[in-house]
Amino acid sequence: MGCTIPSVVRDGVAYTAANIDQAWIGTNGRKLLQRKTRCPVFLLNDADAAGMAEMEFGAGRGQKGVVIVLTFGTGIGSAIFVNGQLVPNTELGHMELRGKDAEWRVSDHARQEKGLSWKKWAGRVNEYLGRIEFLFSPDLIIVGGGVSKKHEKFLPMLNTRAQVVPAQLLNDAGIVGAALAARVLV
Repeated sequence: MGCTIPSVVRDGVAYTAANIDQAWIGTNGRKLLQRKTRCPVFLLNDADAAGMAEMEFGAGRGQKGVVIVLTFGTGIGSAIFVNGQLVPNTELGHMELRGKDAEWRVSDHARQEKGLSWKKWAGRVNEYLGRIEFLFSPDLIIVGGGVSKKHEKFLPMLNTRAQVVPAQLLNDAGIVGAALAARVLV
């Protein structure tokens, strides 16, 4: 069984808990889920799983160079791939932007909570992507998460050097990625 969690995950243990209960920090989620389900479990970061699916079946398929997958939802998840290889557990949603975690300004949750128009929100996303480009010089940015199903409302307003495309698997990418990750258990 493949499971995802919005946390840095190493060897089945959750190390962060920005958008989940703090009790997860230090919890061996893999062992907990294995005990409850009596199934072998592979636990990984949710954005890493979404990125794996997009690289295997979606917008990142066959892409070389640096590909960054950003999931905009409750927070901002991130996955970075270099020539198809995942750099696990990146937390680019927690990068500082105007003195706060970027996800407090740029997540879809922030857009909804602050009642931002798509144009105003796209301006915030542009600022965030500018920082991402400065730090990583990606060749491709894939936008996923809950907001991906409405990509036509904001993607045309994004100004980046890198190509920006919507996730092809939309908000299902994490589920597909969890299944891909579970293949190692077979």
